[in-house]
This record gives sequence, structure tokens and C-alpha cells, in this order.
Amino acid sequence: MRSVKSGLTYSFEFFPPKDTEGEERLWAAMSQLESIAPDFISVTYGAGGSTRDRTIRITSEITARIHVPTVAHLTCVGSTRTELIEILGKYRSAGIKSILALRGDPTGGPRAPWTPTEGGLSHADELVTLAAEFGGFTIGVAAFPDGHPSSNGDIDKDVQVLLEKEKRGATFATTQFFFDVTKWKMLVDKLAAHGSTLPIIPGILPVTNVKQLNRMAELSGVPIPAHISESFSKIEDNADDVRKLGVEIATKLCQDLLEAGAPGLHFYTMNTSSATREIYSQIKDER
Repeated sequence: MRSVKSGLTYSFEFFPPKDTEGEERLWAAMSQLESIAPDFISVTYGAGGSTRDRTIRITSEITARIHVPTVAHLTCVGSTRTELIEILGKYRSAGIKSILALRGDPTGGPRAPWTPTEGGLSHADELVTLAAEFGGFTIGVAAFPDGHPSSNGDIDKDVQVLLEKEKRGATFATTQFFFDVTKWKMLVDKLAAHGSTLPIIPGILPVTNVKQLNRMAELSGVPIPAHISESFSKIEDNADDVRKLGVEIATKLCQDLLEAGAPGLHFYTMNTSSATREIYSQIKDER
């Protein structure tokens, strides 16, 4: 994986499918995005670590089949310290060289009460330390322009958490999806004021389904600006119009972020490729 400090990066995130049909769609989407030559692909865990084994398998297969660097998610949820070390060993054996160290979401979602696994870890900074001690991985972490659900809007608290993760060995961060460039810029500027050099790669969600957007925003606490919410509400029953507007909003967000100095763009593909490919094409044509 090329260092995000050495130039602009483009990356894509997928989630593990639940069945064979979903897995076929995943590989089709990945194949269509391969021509973009992404800097890396990441694969998520489900809430409560529910897709851990499938994440390990699919991430390993990506590395073997399409030869694109992968960033494997690793969470504290549902695993003891010993199990986490075993997973790191499996990733290393599969040729995976980068991980995203996360606390992870409880089974009830990101806003549900957090209960550590007995014999496990409580926070992502501990996971960063574990991965750094294990050795051999580039370590990424998560950032939240609109604030972590548990920080109650205290961005300064989030900044201190990121500084601690950087101190323990994290070398880049990808953000939760968001819609306001000023929130990303504020987070980056606050980190820089403390001497941080941690690249904060903004996460982009190309909206193709309004109900899905509203559900994700409700779970994560990400605010949807009123003008965006109102625009989607007028067309939510027309899938083509929703997709077109989603591409338009995401493209403008990407353009503004790149102008503001973003080190790259990380697309939440929702296991489809067409919207992301269209956005990428428009951005590249203008640069």
C-alpha cells in the first residue's frame, strides 16, 4: 500500500456479503473498480463482530485474486486479546500488510451501550498498541468529522483520542461519511495545531438509497444537512433520480475536499460500483 503521505490516494470500502449471491455481486463490483487501480480496498466487520470470519476470508481472497492492497478491519468487539493476536497472524499469513484498528460497534449498533469482551480490549488505542507490538502492519484508525457517537459532540475529545492513537503507532485515518467540508477541515486543523502529521482521509458515501441513508445516519449520528435531506425527500421514490442526485452531491463534496487539501478519498461503495466509478471519472477529468 502506497503511503498516504506520498500522494493523493483513492480507496474503496466493502462489507462482507451474507450469502453466495451477495458474494458474486461483491466480486463483480470489485472487478469493475479494479480498472481505477485503487491504492487500497478495505473490508468491514459487522456490528458486534458478526462477520469476523467472513471478513478474514474475503480480505485474504482479495489480496490473492486481484492483487490490490487491502486494509483489513480489526475490532475489539467479540474477541479476546488472544483471539486478536490469532487474527493478526492470519492476516499476516495471507499477505495483508495494513489493518484498520477499531473499537467496533456493539451488536445494537454504534449508539448502543458498550460492553467490553471478557479478556479483550476496551478501546481502539489499545488495539493500535497490540498491532504495533505484533509488528509488520501499517495501522489505520477511524476519525469522525461530526464527532464520535460517544463523545457527545466534543471534537476536542476526539482530537485527543486521535493524537493518542497516532502516538501508539497509527499512521493514517479514514473518516466516517459526512457532508460538511468545514467539519473535516476543523478536525484536520485542530490535529495540526497539536503537531499531528496523521493524514485524515475523508470517507465519501455516494447516496443511492434514501432509506439506507436515513438508517445509516440514525445509527451513526451523522447529521444530514437540511438542504440535502429536503432534496432527497422530493425524489426518494425515483431510484434513478436519487442515484443522479447522490452522484452530484458526492462529486461536489470530493471536489471541495480536494481543494481543501484532502490527502485522498475513501469511498463507501455499499458493494456496488457504478456511482463510485462515475464520481471518480468526473473528478479525474477535472484534475
